[in-house]
Amino acid sequence: MTFSIVAVDEDTGEAGVGVASKFLAVGAVVPWATASAGAGVTQANTNMSQGPLGLDLMSRRVLPTDVVEQLLNGDDERDQRQIAFVDLQGKSASWTGDECLPWAGSRVGEGYACQGNILSGPDVVEAMAASFEASDGPLPERLLQALDAGLAAGGDSRGQQSAALYVAKEGGSYGGHLDKYIDLRVDDHAGPLTELRKLLSLHRLTFGSGGKPTLVRLQGNVVREVQRVLERLGYYEGDINGVNDAGTQAALTRYCQVENFEERLAAARERGPEWFDREVLNHMRSQIR
Repeated sequence: MTFSIVAVDEDTGEAGVGVASKFLAVGAVVPWATASAGAGVTQANTNMSQGPLGLDLMSRRVLPTDVVEQLLNGDDERDQRQIAFVDLQGKSASWTGDECLPWAGSRVGEGYACQGNILSGPDVVEAMAASFEASDGPLPERLLQALDAGLAAGGDSRGQQSAALYVAKEGGSYGGHLDKYIDLRVDDHAGPLTELRKLLSLHRLTFGSGGKPTLVRLQGNVVREVQRVLERLGYYEGDINGVNDAGTQAALTRYCQVENFEERLAAARERGPEWFDREVLNHMRSQIR
């Protein structure tokens, strides 16, 4: 009842899944990923326990082809399963049981696996694979592009309902304590992939993309503008004097705490208090237009 892509970025160590389905909250059932192993999916007649079991095997350097074989060995319902795994070295494997509802099948390549069942036809997984092979840039965006390509080629033959994007990266979570880098879900919506893209854009705005932030120096007219904006937004009550003083810094801190930009603020201040995140400044400007 689902189409998905499992993939890794060997350069960044990211492993993730993009999935869409005519199924309530598909993100709670299908995607699995850890920064220590890779990523996988459990779909069709899903046995969710095969997700964490597969990741555990890959963390012990079991190849994805052997992971699939071990998981399905002795499984009385293997012909109704659809599973796929990709390890951090880019090795991939996908299984589609003979009793999965048509159209069902997969396409695997270096660093990815695309699969689906109850699809409009094989063009769905072919379009996803072609999209991923031709794309570059951050893994989360590439996964979404592949899902968009699959939908454009027909997608789930029953329609749309939910979608999810899950990407693991070492230290990638808020605060850097877990590997849960991207964990976004649209559980019930007429256009879940459109909504999922909005969520990813909001995630990028709030937390950044993991790279170095684009910074602007807080001096002169830039400080005056920041003070005026913060005043309009209700955070600053001092003089509009272009001085990056303690009151201005305190107002910026309060603003970033309310808007959940703490990590962006902290990254900028690593360079010093005279620096600020340009994307956050652009967002502030848009709020008073």
